[in-house]
Amino acid sequence: MTTSVPLDALPVVTAAAPLVGPPQGRWTYADYAALPDDGNRYEIIAGVLYTTPAPGAGHQSVSARLVTFLVTHVEFAGLGRVFAAPVDVELAPDTVVQPDIVVILSANLDRITPSRIIGAPDLVVEILSPGTAGHDQREKQDAYARAGVGEYWIVDPGAQTVELLTLDQGGYRSHGVFRGQARLPSSVVTLPVPIERFFQG
Repeated sequence: MTTSVPLDALPVVTAAAPLVGPPQGRWTYADYAALPDDGNRYEIIAGVLYTTPAPGAGHQSVSARLVTFLVTHVEFAGLGRVFAAPVDVELAPDTVVQPDIVVILSANLDRITPSRIIGAPDLVVEILSPGTAGHDQREKQDAYARAGVGEYWIVDPGAQTVELLTLDQGGYRSHGVFRGQARLPSSVVTLPVPIERFFQG
């Protein structure tokens, strides 16, 4: 008997189907870099290869606005560099991710190489999609904490909120969920615009 996926089921982040490469749990950046360009998006966390769904139009619209604000207040201000996905970030030999947005401050620009960023960014931003929300708030959040990413923003386009987390003794501490006229109390970058500007089309 065959089963079919309901038409209203959304794709989610899953451990990748068997590919040519090492067994799950033993993937490294070298294995990842050798993957063929098959149109899929991959990440490795703790040696496990994951397939991630492509972002939708709403996600990309919020990402574009955030990148614009960050480039203006980080790059144009001479404070560092801003990258938008897809960019490979090697947090550890067995952990390679593609955050939605990455900020590297000037003191850490040596982490940027021609092929990827090696080491912890100063700020990582993930924009939640229905198919990635759980992964972003579990596996990836834990990976960012292990790697020492100092600040992590979780952006929820549906609720039009941003949660700001900072690293504290190896784990993340939330500074609150912000929306509307609130401004993020970030220690990495000051954005002189209210949260609602991130979501206004």
